Amino acid sequence: MAVQKKTKKSAQPRRKKRKVAVKKSNSQVALLRRWMPGWPTWVGVAIVAVTMWLLVRALFRTPAPALSTLPPGYSVHGIDVSHHQGLIDWELLRNQAAIDGHPLCFAFMKATEGADMVDERFSQNFNAARQYGIMRGAYHYYRPATPARQQASNFISHVKLQAGDLPPVLDVEVKPDDVSDEDFRQGILEWLLRVEQHFKVKPILYTYHSFRQQYMRDSIFNLYPYWIAHYYVDTLRYQGPWTFWQYSDQGQLPGIKGSVDLNIFNGSFEELQQLAIGIQ
Repeated sequence: MAVQKKTKKSAQPRRKKRKVAVKKSNSQVALLRRWMPGWPTWVGVAIVAVTMWLLVRALFRTPAPALSTLPPGYSVHGIDVSHHQGLIDWELLRNQAAIDGHPLCFAFMKATEGADMVDERFSQNFNAARQYGIMRGAYHYYRPATPARQQASNFISHVKLQAGDLPPVLDVEVKPDDVSDEDFRQGILEWLLRVEQHFKVKPILYTYHSFRQQYMRDSIFNLYPYWIAHYYVDTLRYQGPWTFWQYSDQGQLPGIKGSVDLNIFNGSFEELQQLAIGIQ
């Protein structure tokens, strides 16, 4: 009996201490809630922080060029595409794409590169353009360190141009330091001559304005139609004759996800048709 009484007396203080501890904990939580901001405050702080970050980014960020500076006075517009544009909806492109109110008239597709590469979208793009009534052409991306004969063979073996297609194109954009200027020019001319002999039409030479001025100023290159790449200007600085002008690499058109190169033809649509294979 004595043991039971001691047990009761010793148990009661422990229960009182637990109640005091709970009350103290509840008061601390209440005090913490009183001084801590609620969720609306945190949302406001987050909005302010994001706004300040965007303002700082806008102030110190290099401004991006305009999507396209549309050269005035030209009515024949086109594009050039490769696998980088992914799957193209050519039907939507044909029916809805317009540039400055003018329909899309022509499209060049990347066909080959170097001695053995074939663009994975070439056949699909090339066939679809003809199916939907868009004048089509094919281009080869030139690799100066690879023999020109092999590159010409790669293009000829994979590109089957038909009457009404645009002439073949050689895309020249780079020159390695270990290739001399003379070897560089001779390689380009060899590709042009071999492809001309096969298709019975002079190929189109594509390159940048400054690149041509540096490496291809020889008069012999003037014998080939020139497709000049010169972005974000409404007037060309190039004084010589030119056939096509790639004036933007940031075009946005229905049927194509992302950006696409925009081009104009230096003439009327009837003159573009006269340029085509089998029409000259």
